[in-house]
Amino acid sequence: MAQSRGPIGRAQRFAVSGVMATGVHALVAASFVNLVAPIPTLANGIAFAVATAFSYVINTLWSFGNPLHGRSLLRFVLVASIGCVLAVGISGIAESYGLNYVLGIVVVASTVPLITFTLHSLWTYR
Repeated sequence: MAQSRGPIGRAQRFAVSGVMATGVHALVAASFVNLVAPIPTLANGIAFAVATAFSYVINTLWSFGNPLHGRSLLRFVLVASIGCVLAVGISGIAESYGLNYVLGIVVVASTVPLITFTLHSLWTYR
């Protein structure tokens, strides 16, 4: 089966890559807490860095079909940072309105990937 390089194919691969990066994050964080030190904040910080590096490699090579390059790495990290700020901001707004945290997660999960995919498509990998 031929791999589609159009926007739909890239979006599908981006979604699969996101699920895989989330798995990498969870695995690294849990391993750190259980094998190195029971410090969840530090474990998640390290896991975020590892998952972001994994995400850059898989999205660059597979989702967008581009070579690894310093310029795209810098742009990828900037877009990932924007996504992180958006996730924290959306969660904070939901919390400030007294909404259940699950609603914040749903809004983050339904908006941030769309925004980061669009930014990657239009800027990181143009």
